[in-house]
Amino acid sequence: MKAWQFTATHQPLVRVDIPEPVAGPGEVVIDIHAAGLCHSDVGAMTDEAWIDYINPKPMVIGHEIAGVVSAVGEGVSDVRIGDRVGVCPSNGHGAPGYARNGGFTEKHVCLADDVVLMPEGLSFGLAALGTDAGMTSYHAMVTRGEAKAGMKVGVIGLGGLGQIGARVAVVRGCEVHVAEVNEAVWPMAREIGATSVVKDVLEWKDQGFDLIVDYAGYGTTTANAIKALRKQGRVVLVGMARMEIPLQTMDMIHKQAEIRGSSGGTKKDIAEVYELLASGEVAPAVTAIGFDDIPAGLEDLQHHRMTGRLVAIIRS
Repeated sequence: MKAWQFTATHQPLVRVDIPEPVAGPGEVVIDIHAAGLCHSDVGAMTDEAWIDYINPKPMVIGHEIAGVVSAVGEGVSDVRIGDRVGVCPSNGHGAPGYARNGGFTEKHVCLADDVVLMPEGLSFGLAALGTDAGMTSYHAMVTRGEAKAGMKVGVIGLGGLGQIGARVAVVRGCEVHVAEVNEAVWPMAREIGATSVVKDVLEWKDQGFDLIVDYAGYGTTTANAIKALRKQGRVVLVGMARMEIPLQTMDMIHKQAEIRGSSGGTKKDIAEVYELLASGEVAPAVTAIGFDDIPAGLEDLQHHRMTGRLVAIIRS
């Protein structure tokens, strides 16, 4: 079957043919219908810091996967052939695209315990992005951020993650404000239901936010978010644009501020995101491409030529 394979940092993906996987005990084979493209895929291809996370090599990358179960292994009883499913990449069994072949191919094998059933009416494209972009956004906002109705919430960065997190907060009844340097996407913030949009987080100083989720993670964005918190407010950091935060001690101490990191999520997060996506309450911007367009799509992501999420449709 056709596949796009990662071989080494700074090298293009290689188009190869690989054997079809077979379901072992406790496993299922999924006919892939859609695979999401993520900035993590770009990072793996362009940044040496990722290389130790990809093993073995060469590897079919792509960790956002949705499709139809086409085979089940011995001992599998709660997943059936024909089930429409997404694959949780952070369920503790090794992430697709990092520890085992991922989604930039035609079939995927994983433990039955890693799959999440898709609700009726959910498209494969949305299901694929829901396994990581949706899960990660939701986990940061709801599970780690504890966003609840009536809270004043800030969202830093309105990219593929931030747009989902912001909308989730609106749906949960929060008063949502967005900080985004790219004014071209400000209309999207208003469509999502944000109360206001600013260019710089410093414009929020002393405005008493209960919660701010930093989906950008430029270091200064997190530090300046603390200036916007109420006393005992919370910042959740999920973006990794920079690897250090220049925190100011006085802000942290006087506000008794709390900073939480957030990474990935759970099958429960995916299931709850799937319901929001299926209902239409959360409707992220998505661009669909074909299998042959995956390398060009990753290049577009690398050079910030995309708005929202990018999904490859492997089969209709």
